[in-house]
Order: sequence, then structure tokens, then C-alpha cells
Amino acid sequence: MGLLDALLGHAGEKKIDDLHEEFAPLLAPGETLQRAFALIRDLIVFTDRRLILVNKQGVTAKKTEYRSIPYRAITMFSLETAGHFDLESELRIWLSGQPAPIELHLGRNSGAQQIVALMAQHAPK
Repeated sequence: MGLLDALLGHAGEKKIDDLHEEFAPLLAPGETLQRAFALIRDLIVFTDRRLILVNKQGVTAKKTEYRSIPYRAITMFSLETAGHFDLESELRIWLSGQPAPIELHLGRNSGAQQIVALMAQHAPK
């Protein structure tokens, strides 16, 4: 991911090897990281068991929220794009028992299609 992409808020795939140290304490025994996508400071991380949304808050990003979503809790998801020249797309994820979806803003060329494909791959059968 280039500097310009980061400044514009575009997401991009992140190397799993760079995340092992940060995520090791959060993973269950035998759970493995599969893929991750960065959006400036935030992350969308896929494991073999769940989706982890990482929200780094504040100016210094010292406060971090890790939202763990088991794949079985995802009831529906959607990707909205506004066209070829739009710099933004929006991913919505509906969870069982929650009336409103989680909304994630992704940039153009963000890997949004890969993210949706991974979510479809992990959808309960």
C-alpha cells in the first residue's frame, strides 16, 4: 500500500507475517490468521474461525478496539460502490440479533471485492 493510498483512506492487503505478534494473544489455540486488509490505522482480519475488526482510536492510536465476529453470526453483507471515479465504497455487515449493520468505509482499489469474496467463502453453509 503506497503513501498516497494511505492518505486517501484506501485499504490494501496487509502481510499476515507482520500481524502475528499483535494477534497471538487474541487467537484461540489452533486458530490461524488467513488474510488482513488495512485502512489507514484500522484493520479487517480474517482467521479460520472469525472476522476481527480493529479500530484504532484517538490521535495517537493507543486506544484500540478489537471486535470479534464469529462467521456464523453474520447474516448478510453488502458492498456499495458509487461508480468508476468514486473514491469510496461501503461494506455493511448485518449480525444476528443486531438491528443495524456494521458499516465500514473502504477506498477505491481497496480489496473490497476480495473482502466480500472471503466473507462469502466463510458464510455458514
